[in-house]
Amino acid sequence: MPRYKIIVNPISGRGFAEKMIPVIEEKLTEIGLDYDLVQTERPWHAAELAEKAALDGYDVVISASGDGTANEVLNGLMRAQNQGANKTAMGIITVGTGNDLAYGMNIPGNFDECFAVLRDDKRRVMDIGLVKGGEYPDGRYFGNGVGMGFDAAVGFEAVKIRWTRGLLAYLIAALRTVFLYFTAPFVKITYDETSIEQYSLMTSIMNGQRMGGGFYMAPNGDPSDGWLDLCIAESPSKMRIFQLITYFMKGTQASQPEVKTAKARTISITAIKGSMPAHCDGETLCYSGDKLVIDLLPQRLEFIISGKPK
Repeated sequence: MPRYKIIVNPISGRGFAEKMIPVIEEKLTEIGLDYDLVQTERPWHAAELAEKAALDGYDVVISASGDGTANEVLNGLMRAQNQGANKTAMGIITVGTGNDLAYGMNIPGNFDECFAVLRDDKRRVMDIGLVKGGEYPDGRYFGNGVGMGFDAAVGFEAVKIRWTRGLLAYLIAALRTVFLYFTAPFVKITYDETSIEQYSLMTSIMNGQRMGGGFYMAPNGDPSDGWLDLCIAESPSKMRIFQLITYFMKGTQASQPEVKTAKARTISITAIKGSMPAHCDGETLCYSGDKLVIDLLPQRLEFIISGKPK
């Protein structure tokens, strides 16, 4: 019988995950899974637990959390793969704030539906990204995306908002960030055979589709297609930023003159003037970095996904 390791970050979703542990255990028992559950105790603990679970031969590791802990679990599984343990799949029970990584992997945001997905056990091998730079010169893996500039600054501001979560928290953070972060860096962006230099308000490199719980940086992104999707926005006026936000919420920003989109497998971004805050699946890469290099690793990690279209 397959063995499942459930990793819960009790503070995910502003503490919602801890409250849901008895319910998680009840539902896992109902669908007949052979599991054991452990709670994280510190940053990066989920990565350690996931790595050990894979090395110990667990068939599936499930992150019961939001994007940050899910990213740690993903990193733990990838580190285990580098040691030869490449048979462990990943699942997600969505009890976090944004749940963008789950969305990108076609895992439902609805808590109850997650257990039906685990019961049905439909799987797909997905591409994984690797970013090097900032606080991770040796690299950090990601499943959903990397954001630099305005996007990252919004995420850092959203963490400070404690009274709400999800898209509303990111919208409030975006409004604040318009006034807190406006000096866009002058960057050189090289992807595959193309190179551009410009003042860039925001650069998003996506394996999935959205960030911030509702901003569709790559509405047609597919984490199994062998490509990363780029969304590069020049630096507009403050009022124009407010206008562009509405396009990002609909995923129609490619129609706007300030926005470039492309597909690539390798991307490097260098700040020629100024510096760039950056995140990876919502987790901080740096507050003022000067260079990032991103590579796609095709068909690397199996996920338990929904069989239903989004």
